[in-house]
Amino acid sequence: MINKIKLAFGHWLFIPISLIVVFIDQGTKNFAIANLEVGKQVAVFDGILSWRLVYNDSAAFSLGFGYTWILAILASVATLATIWVGRKIVSPSWALMGGVFLGGVVGNLIDRLTREPGFGNGHVVDFIQAPFNFPVFNLADSAIVVAATISVIRISRGETLGGLRPRDK
Repeated sequence: MINKIKLAFGHWLFIPISLIVVFIDQGTKNFAIANLEVGKQVAVFDGILSWRLVYNDSAAFSLGFGYTWILAILASVATLATIWVGRKIVSPSWALMGGVFLGGVVGNLIDRLTREPGFGNGHVVDFIQAPFNFPVFNLADSAIVVAATISVIRISRGETLGGLRPRDK
């Protein structure tokens, strides 16, 4: 009985978490658009963090320039795959990571589908600038990288995707 409750809890918890991440991501992007000038850097913590609004038509680190529509397709596939894998989630910590990852992917996908220059070719809003000429990024990018990195670490330590260790199956 406890395993069924655990499975049901972990199974769908990632959906509301992803919606929260999407809401925060889109809210911060809209705030950046409303309050920042394109390309102008605004120091937040001198030398550590600044805001700089850019519209990114490529993938992370400016890879894939000019292939925005392919990135939109890949993000759509990643969204569907994450939802598909989500049915295997049994632990709250995996639900949290799955939700954060899904929210990040969907947050950037929304930009690609709804922002200028048009459907499937929209530019992603980036506004967080770290030092040392690190690429400008947004909260969705951070969500994707953090959740994916923690997932890889957990899997390399013997966990299966979703929270069951192989011996627990």
